Amino acid sequence: MKQFLVITSNAPYGTSQAREATDLALATALFEQKVSLLFQGDGVFQLLPDQNPAAIEQKNLSAMQQALPLYDVEDLFYCAESLQERGIESRTLALPAKALTRSEIASLIRQQDHVFHV
Repeated sequence: MKQFLVITSNAPYGTSQAREATDLALATALFEQKVSLLFQGDGVFQLLPDQNPAAIEQKNLSAMQQALPLYDVEDLFYCAESLQERGIESRTLALPAKALTRSEIASLIRQQDHVFHV
């Protein structure tokens, strides 16, 4: 079994990149591969609860992300510095993700067989 890391660093709305990262993680997991998902930069905004993108006529990304455990995508991580830089409290996150420092992220990347930065 190969290890895949999907890195998402875009805000949840405004472009399709956040949705594409989630799609990629789910699709890869369908083939019974070990998939991890890392939120960094503006990607940490994807972890906020109570998203309501109806005003901009987009589908709710957090609803899709709630399906991640059903596809065995359980290794969710976020960049602790990115969260802090954006003034987000870890206790408010909607997904059970683990905080990593930038050096821990570098180590995580080295452990992967394939890394996708979407």
